[in-house]
Formats: sequence, structure tokens, C-alpha cells
Amino acid sequence: MPQTRCGRYPARALVVPGAADFGGVVRTIVLLLLSVLSAELAAAEISGHVDLTSEGKSLRPEEAQDVVIYFRPKQAPRIKPAAKPYVMGTRHKQFVPRVLPIALGSQVQFPNQDPILHNAFSTSKENAFDVGLYGEGEGQPVTFTRVGYVRVYCNVHHSMIGHILVLDTPFFTQPDSKGDFHLAGVPAVPGDLVVWHERATPWVRELTPDAKTNERVQLELSQRKVPAHMNKFGKPYGRGSDGGY
Repeated sequence: MPQTRCGRYPARALVVPGAADFGGVVRTIVLLLLSVLSAELAAAEISGHVDLTSEGKSLRPEEAQDVVIYFRPKQAPRIKPAAKPYVMGTRHKQFVPRVLPIALGSQVQFPNQDPILHNAFSTSKENAFDVGLYGEGEGQPVTFTRVGYVRVYCNVHHSMIGHILVLDTPFFTQPDSKGDFHLAGVPAVPGDLVVWHERATPWVRELTPDAKTNERVQLELSQRKVPAHMNKFGKPYGRGSDGGY
């Protein structure tokens, strides 16, 4: 019987031509689909206009710059604190800016730009702080680790008040001098659109934004510009507390 040749060679694994390449193609397709899906989710934009009224009378459009608009998806987004501290300075015995929205976990610096003493502080339940009395200079930064509204006062000047809104969403903005706002790059998923002003009841609408979402919002300002408050020691301000320093 003739000798077969198969016994002369070692066994080889069965290889399907192009199998490795096929796996790479599949992975590439999956990655492309995921990137397209991600792009679609982040392609939405929310635009609109804010009108302010007080006692039934329209206010100047530029006053809407103190409004904060933010979108909070139902599924909590990942929050990344700002790389550098936000700034709320003191100038001409005022906090500048007087309204400051920030991402959760970020820092705020309170530089004194006046030739007089200031002492920024807050007794807000979740984000209380006190930077102490200081003259011109940068001042120490404060880290805000809890979501919420923070009223900022000066322990020297009763009429000074600032507003910090600590947000658990990266999707926020403020209107321009005409009252118009534009919030780009928001995910096209269900969530709440909130329009906030420290003197009004927040305006809230549940929606799923798309490429042309547009809202017209009216807020009635009914609360005092400077609410009654004590100094950082829980005592009344002395007479002439906005004169002095």
C-alpha cells in the first residue's frame, strides 16, 4: 500500500483567511456607531428669550443678565469641576458679578478690588464659608461641594449681596444684554430646563431638547433685592455699615 504523505507534516490549525481583519472591522464599526450615537445625543441646542417684570411692569432687557438657565438631564451627568477658580470680586462695594453659576466641586475666589476692607461670607446651610476681613488682594479660594443656592454677604457692608448657584449639571448659561440665551451641546435626552433668578420663583419645564428647541420665558420679580440678614456673628449690622471702610 502506498504511503500517505499526511503523516510527514505537523498538524496545522485551521485558519479562515481574513478572520483577524474581520474582527478589526467589526470593532471599528461598533466604535463608529457609538461615536455617531454620542454625537446625536450631544447635538441638541436650547435657545430662547427671558422677559422680566416687577409689579406687572417690564424691566430693561439687560437686567435679564442676572438670570441663570440650566438643563438637568434625568440621568445625572458626570460633573467636572472647573480647572481654575471662578471669580466673584468686590468693586465699588458690590460683588462682581453679582450672580455666578458654577459646576459642583469648583472653587470661587473673592478678590478685593477696592481700597477698603471687605469680608465675604455666607451662612448658607450646605455651603457656609467666611474668608475673613481683608484689604486689596486675591483673597482665599472657597470650594463648593454641595449643590444649592448660596447667598454671599459682606460682614462690613450690609447692602452688598452676591448669588452663587452650585449646579449638578455642566449645561448652564446666562442671557445676553438683550435677554437672549443659547445653550449648545446639550444631550437630546429627557430632562428639566430651569430658568432661575434670585428674586423669582424658578421657571421649570420638562422636555427633550432637539436641534431647534426655543423657549420664551417670563419671570415676575417679587422678592427684595437685599433680604433682611444679620452679620456673620448673627447680630444686626451697626449704623453706617455701608459707610465706614
